[in-house]
Amino acid sequence: METFAQRLNKALIIRGLTAADLSRKLGINEGTISQYKSGSYEPKQRRLQAIAEALNVSIPWLMGADVPMEDNTETIPLPSDNIFMCPVFETVAAGFNKIAQAPPIEYFPTYISAPSEKDKYMWVLVRGDSMSPLIDDGSRVLVKMQESVDSGQIAVVLIDGDEGSVKRVNYGKGWIELLSVNPYYPPRRFEGADVERVRVVGLVKDVLKKLQ
Repeated sequence: METFAQRLNKALIIRGLTAADLSRKLGINEGTISQYKSGSYEPKQRRLQAIAEALNVSIPWLMGADVPMEDNTETIPLPSDNIFMCPVFETVAAGFNKIAQAPPIEYFPTYISAPSEKDKYMWVLVRGDSMSPLIDDGSRVLVKMQESVDSGQIAVVLIDGDEGSVKRVNYGKGWIELLSVNPYYPPRRFEGADVERVRVVGLVKDVLKKLQ
């Protein structure tokens, strides 16, 4: 999945526009456009819509979704009303709930099919390579906050209230097992009363990998 910055640069090339051209179309500072192009800053929802209109591209495509660049009668574009600016957090710690302990580092435009559930979604930065190559160090995962997941699903979990980690969760009779994708990291099984040491924070719904 390409980033917003990658799609923005691609659209400018296809439309034959420069950052200065786009800044004039939008009536904003050229330096802001340069920040968007470099990926150091991302627009909020209203600005995102204005950029998409100025470049004649769909908002989901501009966000990196695998959809046509332009809206047409043969495809059904994702409604812009379903694009929300979801918070991005560096970590998930003990006590994390609908209101995070620390403020988000930024907000990221995200398509959510059920607008009524928009407050349940967040992005979390992944540290470490235990889930590589599926989820690399520095990737972002989109998490739907919930206290349980089905066996075999990937979730953000807390162990003994420490910093959250991303693991595949398996359940059995009287036990829970946390598995990594990277074979270097062995499974961790918790049995009996130790099952209570593991707390599910949310279900991983999507992955945005860091550019190498």
